[in-house]
Amino acid sequence: MPFNSPYEPIQVPETDIWNLCFSRRSKAFLDGKTVYTDGATGDRLDWGGLRSASIEFGKGLKALWGWRRGEVMAFFAPNGIDTPVVTMGLLWAGGVASPANPLYTADELAFQLRDSGARALVTQVQHLDVAVRAAAAAGIADDRIILVGAHMSDGAGGSRFKHYSSIRSTFYCSKYAQTLVEPRKDLAFLVYSSGTTGLPKGVCLSHYNMVANLMQVAQTEGHYLQPVGGLDGQGDRMLGVTPFFHVYGLLSCVLSSAYFGWELVIMSRFDMEQACALIEKHRITYIYVPPPIVLAFAKSPICDRYDLSSLKMLHSGAAPLTRELTEELWNRLKLPVKQGYGLSETSPVVSVQAPDEWAKFMGSVGKLVPNMTAKLVAADGQEVPEGDEMAEGELWVKGPQLFLGYLNNPDKTRETMSEDGYFKTGDVFRKDRFGNLYCVDRLKELIKYKGFQVAPAELEGLLLGHPEVADVGVVGVQDDELASEVPRAYVVLKDQRAGGEAKAREIVDWMASRVAPHKKLRGGVVLVDAIPKSPSGKILRRVLRDVAKKERRGAKL
Repeated sequence: MPFNSPYEPIQVPETDIWNLCFSRRSKAFLDGKTVYTDGATGDRLDWGGLRSASIEFGKGLKALWGWRRGEVMAFFAPNGIDTPVVTMGLLWAGGVASPANPLYTADELAFQLRDSGARALVTQVQHLDVAVRAAAAAGIADDRIILVGAHMSDGAGGSRFKHYSSIRSTFYCSKYAQTLVEPRKDLAFLVYSSGTTGLPKGVCLSHYNMVANLMQVAQTEGHYLQPVGGLDGQGDRMLGVTPFFHVYGLLSCVLSSAYFGWELVIMSRFDMEQACALIEKHRITYIYVPPPIVLAFAKSPICDRYDLSSLKMLHSGAAPLTRELTEELWNRLKLPVKQGYGLSETSPVVSVQAPDEWAKFMGSVGKLVPNMTAKLVAADGQEVPEGDEMAEGELWVKGPQLFLGYLNNPDKTRETMSEDGYFKTGDVFRKDRFGNLYCVDRLKELIKYKGFQVAPAELEGLLLGHPEVADVGVVGVQDDELASEVPRAYVVLKDQRAGGEAKAREIVDWMASRVAPHKKLRGGVVLVDAIPKSPSGKILRRVLRDVAKKERRGAKL
């Protein structure tokens, strides 16, 4: 049976992202409020400066290249203070931003450039080698490669590429006006799925999708975080560690600071020592993080060397966070962590835990955000009955933030949508009587042991409670003698010198005393140096399954 968000419905304005952020009649902060700070250099950008710089860049695009509505610009760079200016300027000019993982190979980037039809590519000096090769493969000329961050010296071929600041200063720009878009039809972002099940897919997100999600988040985070007030009058400060190339980082960092006025202290990449130093220096109060960073705060001895008392809360998203890890963080640092759930296809937020409910409903990803409807669908295609708190089913969702479809892939779009307009998330959930959702696992990642379903995420949560386990990934492997899949754990030890068969066996036995028979690690424990993960923190089980298959083939030789 379908269920609705418990929040009061909201009015989603029929406007584009740029005007939502910068054409308001009133806001709770002044134009001079700092919204972005570079954690490495200390450079600052205030809201008024962001507004004017984005207009200058947008006008420069029109003057230089005649940028038109709907044309795509790809981004291939780590987090940086220039990225919000270029992003907002592109949106002002009617363009579409398509961010790519800066760790991509040239072939991976070239695929996205070709698939998206990008007209230009934004990158940083340190990524030029890959960017140039990918751009050439996709038919993008060197003079359409835009640099952000550091400039190049003239002797290093810098004249071949344009720094974004030179586009901002293009002459005779005053005649250009903002491009008008249709918020429900025109794309703002073209983000690519992680590709854990094949080639990445272009996810089409309209202005209306993103505006709706910002307004939905405003009903939850907007009441907890403030742009002014606090000890120094400057309001809440966030640490910008979530990648801007991921839709989670786009919304929670880039767009949220521009709209809500929260100061974002930007890190180009996550480093525990640097993160703790920035928290202490800037008195950071809130961080959007993926689970691996929660794990780092819970276990790293680096935390003990810094004053982290300004932190009010962490918000974890992008992958499920276990109750065990939430408790471990609280016991160690007295730092609460709440959760949310979302996908690229939902712009991304579907549900959010209220700040005052993190301990009451630990392990939950919260309640549906406003204007959403959902249902749980069992494996037999029947809807899970209301009131059965232990019943599990795939989560299907509807809402104004639901994407327009996959680029150039109508078959896949139809496959993921139900006849009555719900998006099939591919994630298995259960729901309690208060409306809180609990993520069980990915539908395609459930291990089938003799007909019983085993959720890898559940076993991982338990294993992280072992005093010697630093990280873990669980997958199903085939056991010919049992004619069934069995769970296997790939484990990273805190002290890797303590490894060996005896330690692996000890962990298997420790786990066996804590789970039902069908959840035992019959596939064993394999000790490894690291667990493969996507940039957003999702365990790449496909990689682990490939490792297991190679081990199996080797054993048969």
